[in-house]
Amino acid sequence: MRQLGTRRASLSASLKIGDRRGCCQTLEEEEVNIPFAQDSLVKQWSSMQNVTDRNQGKSKTPIQRNKHVLNINVGGKLFQIAYKVAAQYPITRLGKLALYTDPMKKLQLCDDYSVQKNEYFFDRDPSIFHYIFQFYHSGILWVMDEMCPSNFVEEIEYWGIHLKYSQRCCRILFEEKQDELNEYLKIQKELEAELEPLGSVEQFEGKFLGRFRKMIWNLIENPYSSVPAKIIAVMSSIFVLISIMGMTLSTVEEMKHKTGKMWIEQVEVVCAIFFTSEYLMRLIASSSFKKFLRAAFNAVDLVAILPFYIQILFENLDEGEMLYHEELHKVENVSKLGKVLKLIKLMRIFRILKLARHSTGLRAFGFTMRQCYQQVCCLLLFIAMGVFTFSALMHSVEHDVPGTNFTSIPCAWWWAAVSLSTVGYGDSVPDTVLGRVVAFGCISFGIILNGMPISILYNKFSDYYAKLKAHENKTSHSLKLSRRICLKERVLRKLSECCRDDPHCHH
Repeated sequence: MRQLGTRRASLSASLKIGDRRGCCQTLEEEEVNIPFAQDSLVKQWSSMQNVTDRNQGKSKTPIQRNKHVLNINVGGKLFQIAYKVAAQYPITRLGKLALYTDPMKKLQLCDDYSVQKNEYFFDRDPSIFHYIFQFYHSGILWVMDEMCPSNFVEEIEYWGIHLKYSQRCCRILFEEKQDELNEYLKIQKELEAELEPLGSVEQFEGKFLGRFRKMIWNLIENPYSSVPAKIIAVMSSIFVLISIMGMTLSTVEEMKHKTGKMWIEQVEVVCAIFFTSEYLMRLIASSSFKKFLRAAFNAVDLVAILPFYIQILFENLDEGEMLYHEELHKVENVSKLGKVLKLIKLMRIFRILKLARHSTGLRAFGFTMRQCYQQVCCLLLFIAMGVFTFSALMHSVEHDVPGTNFTSIPCAWWWAAVSLSTVGYGDSVPDTVLGRVVAFGCISFGIILNGMPISILYNKFSDYYAKLKAHENKTSHSLKLSRRICLKERVLRKLSECCRDDPHCHH
């Protein structure tokens, strides 16, 4: 009488031990869970050796010679699939294995073959093959939420099964999860590119004065490389603040006199010299000039120092023109030149963006804006729609009121923008009941609109900031550890040299 096998935990109740449609395992094999294939389970294929050892293995392993069943070993798990069932899907790997008659073609489809057991071995994930096995019996590819999309897609592509065989609901959820994972990996890659320094050790190898340029680059660009690099980073931030402070004080009436103006100009000259030397050192030490010029921070540095030299150029041109023009033309030129110089001096405000080079928060904010530009553009579109809609409504109900500020729709744009932002300066207010109802609707819409993207932007900003901060902490910790190791090695080397030179140490 045939001994019944115990039922195993699987996707289907029909997968039973001893059944040809299920997994053939002993009780000992069922208790041991082997999630992935191990090297010790892969046997070197040798038909002659199997034929020789057939008599030795008779007492241990029964020979399975059923011509209608495929014996599949996936990572140590045994499965049986009928030839007729596998042949229903001829484009799949097991379908080809069932249809091919040439043994060499069959060996190309599997990783190993045992002549004694008539068993095809595949060094793949057995846990995912349960879904493949269920597909051959039911014709439906089931997809579970807990599986990794990338691993699952890789496995079903190996077995030659398309995702179209799955149910529509499972396929939609799986594709959404796959899109989320791809988007996450894309952001991670861009964040790593943001954290990756422009000049690495490999990029300086083989270059002219590569070691010297790498040292200068670390001194200017990497504040965690050494104590002097940290001092230069702090000095750069201090000079930025001093420059902004000087530009601010230059607009004060008391500082426009000769003494105050002279001090501010001297401060501006010192800051410009420091920024210029810093930029030139970065440019000379850079491993790639094209990457250096395309970098956003370097463009900010260039914008920060250009106004100083443009101002000097315009002043020299003004002095030359005053020698050759009449008095009237000189006044006109001075007036035009003064407006240009004011605009150029205003460009110095962009120097504050230099703080982003050594500020994790500003870098995280910039990265968040780049990643969320679609949400930001959508928010601006909603604001524009609200401004046009409520300004038109307010003009239609208030334009007949004597002394009203809403004489036209463009005049009502300012009120709508202020109300949507929930600031409400009160310089323009409605007088009628319908106007106040429109104003209430505008304010309510503004509250809802302002609350929509805040959570998305804040969550992404906090996530990016935490990753940037963790990278900086990791980098600083590794550099400190390497410096400690180098210091310890130098101390031990000095002690050994002293002991070698001291004759008393040999006695």
